[in-house]
Amino acid sequence: MVAQPDAVRANQAYDLLRREIVSCRILPGSHVTEPWLMDRYSLGKASLRIALQRLVQSRLISSIPRQGYRIAPVTVKDVEEIFCLRLLIEPCAARLAAGRVNRAQLERLEQICRGQMPEDVGNQIDFFWEANKSFHMAIAIASGNERLQRTLSGLLDEMARLVALGFGAQGVRPNIERDHTMLIEHLARGDADAAEALARQHVETFRSMTMEKVLASLKDAAATIPLQPLARTLRD
Repeated sequence: MVAQPDAVRANQAYDLLRREIVSCRILPGSHVTEPWLMDRYSLGKASLRIALQRLVQSRLISSIPRQGYRIAPVTVKDVEEIFCLRLLIEPCAARLAAGRVNRAQLERLEQICRGQMPEDVGNQIDFFWEANKSFHMAIAIASGNERLQRTLSGLLDEMARLVALGFGAQGVRPNIERDHTMLIEHLARGDADAAEALARQHVETFRSMTMEKVLASLKDAAATIPLQPLARTLRD
């Protein structure tokens, strides 16, 4: 069945707005209206409304009656919860994948992570994160656990906004290539203990980097964050 033009335009509007939200080009916590979105992105009213309904269902925005929409905020709690689950899943994935990975594939993906980037910092972060996600998903796939793969894929999709807000807004790129190189060695050698330990260390390191950058971006955006829980988080 051939998609109707209206459905195609609605899908295009959804993909465009989702990309703008996930990349934080539309800032977390900001308020938007239909007229503003129509004017900024040259969207028709019907296709925009369908796209907005899908974004509400995806929990990327919330509807405010008679006022418009609010972009889902990024909070310290988001960072903690996502990394808490990554710390449970990725060391397990590395242990299961030890001796089962395609070394050439991982090396190719790692090279893409640190390869030539677009000049625009925002596009650099998009480029980096897609390559980084592919690297981690290749390990998850090698683990052979399909539920683990699906769970990690969802977490890494949520990570995209954290990375965009933290690193993209601060104009810096994560420096994690050494961890990838060492992890490939352990996985290819079949050293499950070392692979598991390094995967845990890698997630913990990236958690600290991401938390630092997200906090800086939230402060720059004059976001409201409870000071006591924030101070406690930074000490942990």
